[in-house]
Amino acid sequence: MSQAAAPLPSPLTGDQGALLSRFAEGADGSALLWASGYLAGLASALTPTALAAATAPAVAAQPATILYGSQTGNARRAAEALHAQLQDAGLPARLLRADAYPLRELGNETLLYLVISTQGEGDPPDDAIGFAEFLHGKRAPRLPQLKYAVLGLGDSSYADFCGIARKLDARLAELGAARVQALGEADLDIDSVAAPWREAALGHARELLKPAPTAHLATVTPLRPHAAPAWSQDRPFPAELLANQPLSGREYKGTGFRRYAAPDKDVRHLELSLEGSGLSYEPGDALGIRHRNADALVAAILDATRLDGDTVVEHDGEALPLSRWLAERRELTRLARPVLAALAERANARELAQLLEPGDSALAALLGDHQLIDALRRWPADWDAAALVAALRPQVRRLYSIASSRKRVGDEAHLTLDVLRYHAHGHDHFGAASGFLAALEEGAQLPVHIEPNERFRVPLDPSRDIIMVGPGTGVAPFRGFVQERAETGASGRNWLFFGARHFNTGFLYQTEWQDALQKGELHRLDLAFSRDQADRIHVQQRLREQGRDVFDWLQNGANLYVCGAIDMGKDVHAALLEIVSAHNGGDADAAADYLVGLQREGRYARDVY
Repeated sequence: MSQAAAPLPSPLTGDQGALLSRFAEGADGSALLWASGYLAGLASALTPTALAAATAPAVAAQPATILYGSQTGNARRAAEALHAQLQDAGLPARLLRADAYPLRELGNETLLYLVISTQGEGDPPDDAIGFAEFLHGKRAPRLPQLKYAVLGLGDSSYADFCGIARKLDARLAELGAARVQALGEADLDIDSVAAPWREAALGHARELLKPAPTAHLATVTPLRPHAAPAWSQDRPFPAELLANQPLSGREYKGTGFRRYAAPDKDVRHLELSLEGSGLSYEPGDALGIRHRNADALVAAILDATRLDGDTVVEHDGEALPLSRWLAERRELTRLARPVLAALAERANARELAQLLEPGDSALAALLGDHQLIDALRRWPADWDAAALVAALRPQVRRLYSIASSRKRVGDEAHLTLDVLRYHAHGHDHFGAASGFLAALEEGAQLPVHIEPNERFRVPLDPSRDIIMVGPGTGVAPFRGFVQERAETGASGRNWLFFGARHFNTGFLYQTEWQDALQKGELHRLDLAFSRDQADRIHVQQRLREQGRDVFDWLQNGANLYVCGAIDMGKDVHAALLEIVSAHNGGDADAAADYLVGLQREGRYARDVY
């Protein structure tokens, strides 16, 4: 980045400047010595302030760097919004996904904004794993020149709320960087925290990026603004439900089912029409859905709080009956710190207040074991309708991996849905969104939007092999992968690892996989049914059994994909570390570096939740 020296101030006159110019044009050594002495004399005549102005370097035109790590797109959108604000203000800035950031540049950064979501219990999203490991590793540089700010996005229904954002914020300070504003910690109502955080960031950027009057700024070409999509999470498309078919306990055949034994899980195959929407997706993307909370759950909460559902509540500029707030606008299943804090105060519940103290490990168990209705029944309190609406979190859309390729199904999107049902605390419990979807009848309309997942795509090179690990409903995107690769005539091989509890009731899309094997659309299939024998067998064990071939495929350029529950993803990652270490010299650190390298290349992608 070029810089211009500040002009030498008075008392250098025009005649003196002309004289020096002539000396600069081919002057000999004695003339240059004379000129240096002359300039030294002039400098001694300057005041300290003028001398400082004459010798100070110009303010660098180095842009601010905005890095984001995002699992579901929210952190990306928040980072994009900040980038747009800086550009609109005429300030130089660049926007990068964390796994695309050249780590060697960190030591030279002067202004860094980090926007990052927390995955699971305090973990980074997949696209920021490498950055987080580098920052906490021995190779991280000292950063005395860096000014920074961190915006964390999280879900306070998890005990380690915004955990990775807190860790990275603290680590940057530990490396000597200067925090220009406090860590932002956004819950599901993201903009209530993110919007003021961005405004503060813009204010600091105006001060820190303001160029000196004489500095020659590098031209920054504004990004072409994205056309606003016709349909989005704020304006979802009303998709018609074409099919809602059980998968578990039956063999899926596309047009019919053969009943097996009664299932221990309720898994559904849904088909939605996108005709007329203009919506487009790629295999690996997700479908965002807005659900309605069940009437029975709304009634139970009204009963537990002794409130009237017809009471009109005005909140955030909207006036609705309490029953509508509960049915359409508020989270009623996932517990979170804010509502627990309000409940502890209203119920004067010391036990609950103690759980909310920092470091109390019992909070995680409570958040994982209780829904809102359980907490309201356990700690009865006096509520008024407005206070209840204010305490509850806004309803959040649910994301489901799309289980189809448009090249095969046309203007449709297919989903694989695991319906959450369980009994606890003396009552039956249901998943809010999964229960809503399972109850829909064909012909119903469902508000949807597309959530892109650029990191979870079939390879651009059709000759590249792929390994897919997707137990349970984690197999959904791989149905789309195999369809896509078959329809495009990809020559690369497809290897699927699938697992479930039982062969008879949990082998999702069994006949489709068998047909794909016969047609050569699927080349290898390894299965793990954990409860069909005395010893539990999971997909990670099958990976270890095939470790030699898995490593060979990776060495020959294969892409590796993992989709499913967070804990499964950790177990699979541990198995991969063992496999790479066993076949790559036995060095555990080298194995970890190998997998990080695959992630940076985009050859190891995970979609875990």
